[in-house]
Parts: sequence; C-alpha cells; structure tokens
Amino acid sequence: MKSSQSADISRLLNAWGGGDQAALERLMPLVYDELRRMARRHMRKERQGNTLQTTALVHEAYLRLVDTRSFERKDRAQFFALSSQIMRRILVDAARTRASAKRGGGTEQEGHSTPVDLDAIADNGCRSSAEWLALDEALNSLAALDARKASVIELRFFGGLSVEETAEVLKISPQSVMRDWKLARAWLTRELRT
Repeated sequence: MKSSQSADISRLLNAWGGGDQAALERLMPLVYDELRRMARRHMRKERQGNTLQTTALVHEAYLRLVDTRSFERKDRAQFFALSSQIMRRILVDAARTRASAKRGGGTEQEGHSTPVDLDAIADNGCRSSAEWLALDEALNSLAALDARKASVIELRFFGGLSVEETAEVLKISPQSVMRDWKLARAWLTRELRT
C-alpha cells in the first residue's frame, strides 16, 4: 500500500472515529480490495453451495459499518479487525437462518452431535450450519474465559491478520500473540471435538 494511500486511510478513519459518517463512504474505495480478500478468507470457511457471495458479504459488512455510529480506534488494523468481526457475525447469522429453515422455522438449537475439527475448518471450510454454529459457540465460550485469546483467534483465523498486526490491535507483544494463538487453538480443538 502506498504511503499516501495509507495516510488517507488513517485520516479518514480518524474522521469516522470523530463521528463523520461521510468519511466511511470516502474510505470504502480505498479499503475495498482488502475487504474482498478478507471476505474470501471468511467464505473459504463456508460450506460449498452457500448462497452468500464474497461481494454480498462485503456489502453487508459495509451496511453494518455504516450503522456503527463511531469508531473509537483509529488505525488500519483496528478497522480490519472490526470488519472481520462483522463478517463473522453475518456468516453466523446466515448459518442460524439455514439451520432454522431446515427445522421448519423452529427456534431450538441445531444439535452438535458430530465433533467439529478446527483444522478441517481452516483447510476446507465449514461444511454445515452446525459447524459454523459450533465454532461460534466455542469462540463465545473461550471469550467468556479469556477474551484476549478469543480475539487472537478471531483476528488471525477469520481476519487473516498477521502476528504483528494482531499484536498491534491488541497492544501486546508478538510473542504473546503466538502463545495465545497456540493455547487458544488447542482449547478450541478440544472443545470442538467433544
């Protein structure tokens, strides 16, 4: 990324953080390609035949960003972390909708009788709504125990942020990111296999 473009992104993020909603509209063309790459990473984890497409995921994320009235943190990594969280929520919501439709619109939770393999999700994506919901549930449980470790997983696994970018967002050392990454993956792997 060119330094002038990076400066424009920082300036627009600061303006948006200050409440200027129009700044987000000017920001989007500058970050659109990166958001599409992020959406593709999310969609790789989605089952085959999913009706939600990468472009639609980016556009839905944009609509939800518009509804975010302020952006407290003003750097690029923080913005992409927020965008990644929004994309994950969109995909989890879509999985819930699919699961509900399969049950005829009922509200009961879809069962998770088949263990979910975190490495298989990373390599092949979620094959079913149940896998998305199980992963979301496990991440929420991890967040209740250790919010930072859950954030590391979200930023690296879903957001595709590097160790250094994750460290910057969380304001911790890269060594702490790696330690949290290993511990959180082990915890999630055990949780998803039960």
